[in-house]
Amino acid sequence: MDDVEPLVPQGPAEERSPNGHCTRCPISSQSPGDSKVVEDFRRRLKYFFMNPCEKYRARGRKPWKLMLQILKIAIITFQLVSFGLSNEMMVTFKEENLMVFKHLFLKEYKDQRVDRYAVYTKTDVYDHIYYVIDRFINLQNLTVGNHAYEKIEGEYTPLTLCQEFFRKGSISPGNDTFDIDPHVDKECISVYPLEPLEDETLSRDINFSLDFKRLLSVNIYLTLKAINLQTVRHHELPDCYAFSIIIMFDNRAHSGRIKINLENNVGINECKDWNVASTSGKNNHLLLFDSFVILACFTSLILCTRSVYKGSQLQYHYTAFFHTYFGKTVSWSERMEFVNGWYILIIVSDTLTIAGSALKIGIQTKDLTNYDVCSILLGTSTMLVWVGVIRYLGFFKKYNILILALRAAFPNVIRFSCCAGLIYLGYCFCGWIVLGPYHEKFRTLDKVTECLFSLINGDDLYSTFQKMREKRYMVWLFSRLYLYSFLSLFIYMVLSLFIALITDTYETIKQHQKDRVLVSQLKAFVAECRDQPDSGKYKIDKEPTCCCYCFG
Repeated sequence: MDDVEPLVPQGPAEERSPNGHCTRCPISSQSPGDSKVVEDFRRRLKYFFMNPCEKYRARGRKPWKLMLQILKIAIITFQLVSFGLSNEMMVTFKEENLMVFKHLFLKEYKDQRVDRYAVYTKTDVYDHIYYVIDRFINLQNLTVGNHAYEKIEGEYTPLTLCQEFFRKGSISPGNDTFDIDPHVDKECISVYPLEPLEDETLSRDINFSLDFKRLLSVNIYLTLKAINLQTVRHHELPDCYAFSIIIMFDNRAHSGRIKINLENNVGINECKDWNVASTSGKNNHLLLFDSFVILACFTSLILCTRSVYKGSQLQYHYTAFFHTYFGKTVSWSERMEFVNGWYILIIVSDTLTIAGSALKIGIQTKDLTNYDVCSILLGTSTMLVWVGVIRYLGFFKKYNILILALRAAFPNVIRFSCCAGLIYLGYCFCGWIVLGPYHEKFRTLDKVTECLFSLINGDDLYSTFQKMREKRYMVWLFSRLYLYSFLSLFIYMVLSLFIALITDTYETIKQHQKDRVLVSQLKAFVAECRDQPDSGKYKIDKEPTCCCYCFG
């Protein structure tokens, strides 16, 4: 690094901005020999860049933000663990019920991959449809769980059987002719529970027929209710679940294979009338705790926003100060020194925590059921809170080198990633269009990106090569050239260059710390202040009021 030029005060003429405020003042009011203003401003800058402990020694101000961040780490982590345990019980109950419904309503179902469950004959299609209806009607005699039919205004919700088909169609594969009206029609019938239908008369009573040449899909809709009693053992309110089940017979491909799939959409509500022995209230302690988390994060948000504002104001003063006293312009990188990225991180974390805590309160009171959104907000905020701990480790020089290396390498990493990303996308598109018809991992574009990223990290290499052995020779040869070139390029070149980029930045920062190189005129200017935090000079520091100091 080049040495920073010495800062020598100059005697600029007075200049005024369009709004009438002075930006440069005649130096006659402060002669070059009188450096009191310069020293005061230098001391002010040094105080701004002190850590909380040094600021406490300098002016006796308690580090409220530091103590608040430590408190937040504890309460936000506790909140996340509490929500995670509750969410775990909910997810377990949903997954187990999904498995129950598959075994109850899918004929001869075995635990297997869903895309392998299919039927191939007309008789099998009808048998599976009537099987679902029969199991629904006799649910109360079959299930070992606390499942029941849904009631709306005293009436049971029926099972709805719908088919979608082309409005008109005449297909003759033998003659290579067809006549299709692409408009899709839909027909539905309803079957109410507890109806006395016998198995042998089920098909006659329902009166449901399919035209398989025009058929697109058959969907069966039914709703069941259940209560999750796991929460009672953990002294929480019991949840009442409404399972909206959809059983789909997919014939859109018209390949002779009708895939069957069962999906389960869950609605969670507070039970209307419940009573648990030795339990009273509605978990008021959790609601109070979440409210306390919101209050703490809101206070932190205000304090950090205030600090960011004060930093931006000081940056403006510093820019005008250097322009006035030294006739120099301040670079953009030096201006960014006044923008504390950790405060921005804390502000984002506080915003996410406040939103997630509000959602959590809504979920606990059963007014909302956005578990996924709440999980994302709380999980991201907790991650940012723990990442923010690195800021306090950065007060120690040996730990600070990681932060400095990441910050210095970030621009180069972004530029390098953009170049590597273009090559990566080229391989993705090529693999998708060429190998997609022959390899399951290249069947869709998102699968290609996942597969190639796994290959870069050395995962699943052999199986990816192995699955192309029985394909056409030209495709097999291309796949070898494609995979070998991709792996050689990204593993041996791109990754090596990426690691070298980070390593070089790390070594540069480490050498700078050893040689105590001042890399900017801001640091050189502040370093000239020899006053220690406990010298007492910072306590008498007052905000300047003159035009040349505050600059308008």
